[in-house]
Amino acid sequence: MPADNIFLQVEQLAQEQLARQAASAGLLEPLFQVAVVKTTRVMPPCPARVLLEAVDSRSPQRMRFVASCPGAGGWRHEMLARATVTARVAVTTAPVTANTPIEAGEVELARRDVTMIADSIASLPAVVGLSSRRSLRAGEVLRQGQLASPVLVKRGAPVNIVARKEQVQVSMDGVAMDAGAQGEVIRVRNAGSGTIIRARVVEAGVVEPAELAGR
Repeated sequence: MPADNIFLQVEQLAQEQLARQAASAGLLEPLFQVAVVKTTRVMPPCPARVLLEAVDSRSPQRMRFVASCPGAGGWRHEMLARATVTARVAVTTAPVTANTPIEAGEVELARRDVTMIADSIASLPAVVGLSSRRSLRAGEVLRQGQLASPVLVKRGAPVNIVARKEQVQVSMDGVAMDAGAQGEVIRVRNAGSGTIIRARVVEAGVVEPAELAGR
């Protein structure tokens, strides 16, 4: 097999590896550009079929392969491929303030280079309503690691404790002892009795008892 054919087959193998990784990551419409690094090292002719093996393809910018010629007098060469990955991902269309719920008009799907981004997001509904831990500029790629449910109850803020059972609803004033996002369980002090309970955040300023706890 001529050396040029080996390079082409390594490129094809890299493309296949990248396609599997993109599918596993849920990338939307991924595209790949692969360049096999050519060296001055001479590859002697191989009387048998050259075997190709992926050694380490975790990093698109440094994908390692081995080409080997089996049999007596065979040879083994390590080969390196560098790839660029683009996909349609969620990006901001306007500046986003930290800890503020993201609105539908502030994000869109656009093609971006995600070669070095392992946690990009391919769905707009998946980000709307979440908040970023830091302020974002327009055009930034949203990442799962930087998003969280917005804080609906701040520590020390007054809250309304609402207890519901069948058709009966009772509410009372309380004070949040922890900050919490929707669905999180926090400590709340009953403003009247001083009793500390564990309560689940329902919405902004509203909690419901999760379980009673000692003071």
